[in-house]
Amino acid sequence: MSPHAGTAGNTPHTLAFVESPVQLLNVLEWAHLRAPRAEEAPGVPGGGLTLVVLSPTDPMTRGQLRRMADLARDEGHTVRWEEARGGPAAPFQTIGGLTRLLRRADRIVMGDPFSRYVQLLLTITRARDLVVVDDGTATMEFVAQLATGERLVRWHRKGGRQGPRDLIFAPVSSAARRRLTPSTRRQVEIFSSMPIDSSPEGVTITANEFAWTRARFGPPRITKGADMVGTSLVETGVVDADRYLEAVAALAKTHGATRYFAHRRESTEKLHRLAVETGLEIVRPDLPLELIARRGPIGRTILSFPSTVVHTLPLALVGTEVRVAVCDIDPGWLTENASPRAQGFLSGVTGTARDVHRLSAVTTVA
Repeated sequence: MSPHAGTAGNTPHTLAFVESPVQLLNVLEWAHLRAPRAEEAPGVPGGGLTLVVLSPTDPMTRGQLRRMADLARDEGHTVRWEEARGGPAAPFQTIGGLTRLLRRADRIVMGDPFSRYVQLLLTITRARDLVVVDDGTATMEFVAQLATGERLVRWHRKGGRQGPRDLIFAPVSSAARRRLTPSTRRQVEIFSSMPIDSSPEGVTITANEFAWTRARFGPPRITKGADMVGTSLVETGVVDADRYLEAVAALAKTHGATRYFAHRRESTEKLHRLAVETGLEIVRPDLPLELIARRGPIGRTILSFPSTVVHTLPLALVGTEVRVAVCDIDPGWLTENASPRAQGFLSGVTGTARDVHRLSAVTTVA
């Protein structure tokens, strides 16, 4: 496929930027809810939605993005694939190639407001309508930071010291935060399945109920056993690897789990250890888990640690007999380098989840 495959010559009404499969899924959910009629954007595929994939280098993420891009084309959207990290010159080539589209777009949809790439692109656009779709539980932190006027920092890094690159990029980050603040000239919408009880003044909150996913896939065939959902908390430096493996082994034994759906960021070394030490079948999904579960087959019980899926899977699987169970993170599992906010944030992710069964943290050997 060519880098700009699917690009139309028409001026886009809506320009969406995604860097992960989940972000792309949530753009499709947003577009399905809006369902623009062809007459609203005549001659433009997908009602004027051009989807720009800022491709990462990780092979598993790229593979899932390719599959999701195909689904987006099936929905009639234009997809533009950018090798945004393909070498030192790639960012300059990507931004240069997108500048004209950015300045002509009426609406910008983005999946990760914490992304430096996205923040840089926001300084170029003149769009008066900005939409943030879910990038997982980070959306909860984004809303809180936007409300208080804080600098945009991912929750697992908050409390840490700023490095040289953070200081250099600070003016761009501040400009992006101002762009994401509603004004008389700019509307801001957050499209989310996360629990957002209060929002910054002027921000519109729209619920993502995974209507597109449920309309396109399933219902799934349900097996008698249990499946486990992996997490990248070890890779992000939040949870100790040995404690994590011990917890997975204990949960699998207690609940009779046989499959482990790996997070796309989990390391090969850790997954190999899991397979050897627990006997679990390691599954590397080719699509976001919401789609995998909806297509089936899927276990009657899905076991998870605090993560986005404890919020999204109950929505994707509504009307089925599947139970989602979440296991708390024991404070003793955290690494010494974990953010001071880590435990509170993870507890909040679990505590605010709807329609899930809450499990106590399993005991591991210190």
